[in-house]
Amino acid sequence: MNGNNRKNGSETSSFGSPSRANHDSSKFYNSRLYEGFSKGNDNVDFHENPLPSGSIDNIFCKSAEKMTELPDKSVHLMVTSPPYNVGKLYDKDMSLEEYRSFLLSVWKEVHRVLVPGGRICINIANLGRKPYIPLHAFIIEDLLSIGFLMRGEVIWDKGATASSSVAWGTYLSAKNPVLRDAHEYILIFSKDTFTRGIKDKMKSTMSKNDFVELTKSVWAFNAESATKVGHPAPFPVELPARCIKLYTFEEEVVLDPFMGSGTTAVASIELNRHFVGYDIDREYIKIAEKRVRELIDRKKQQTLQEEEIPS
Repeated sequence: MNGNNRKNGSETSSFGSPSRANHDSSKFYNSRLYEGFSKGNDNVDFHENPLPSGSIDNIFCKSAEKMTELPDKSVHLMVTSPPYNVGKLYDKDMSLEEYRSFLLSVWKEVHRVLVPGGRICINIANLGRKPYIPLHAFIIEDLLSIGFLMRGEVIWDKGATASSSVAWGTYLSAKNPVLRDAHEYILIFSKDTFTRGIKDKMKSTMSKNDFVELTKSVWAFNAESATKVGHPAPFPVELPARCIKLYTFEEEVVLDPFMGSGTTAVASIELNRHFVGYDIDREYIKIAEKRVRELIDRKKQQTLQEEEIPS
């Protein structure tokens, strides 16, 4: 083996490279394969704007199409799962194009309020079988059109809690077998640049084991019970918690433009982050606010008990 090669680091070959230490991938990313794809801005101004006191740790009963309560460049992470029954919520039977247009208006607002380098994580499941509607592909296309930079996608393996439906098409026959989804997607993007601006005293909350697990492209954990939470399509706290750990520091702001029953807010509080959310359903907001109050009360009680324990 050439010793100089090891000393100078590896370089991407036509078949990739097994080595990641001191790795030069510039030849690969400068290839024609990447023509037309933005590689981000290397000269980003990482200036951020603070959230007004009336907006931080608050859920607004309105559409996230106009988040006038939030200044430009004030949110560090967005985590959400867009509603599939949006037609019912907005009193309109939306076509796919109308649904994409509605989401696009929200994604544009999210782009505005994100800090430079801020990230978004969108949990989405595809729909139907005859035909199959790849919603994740359409959302990726729309986010790229706005200017978001795609970081990757996580496959959420829902395991034993995935649907147990037995609508398998032609059972034990090749005539028309139908796939049963045991997974959903988490689409991950950045604004302007892939990195974040760093300030003094920014604290991560990842252990070594967290980092190893969270940087894998497949996450396995159970789904959440709709009956338990009081929302027809809740995601488990584990989902936003993983995104928050991986992509934010303590005391930063996490946005959910479709807050629903408040799972993103709960995960934010548990991990010592701030939250802001939007939803048009007052009943869901009441559920979310109740969950937030109960969690804050539990944390206060826990703190008091810890202070009473003699050192």
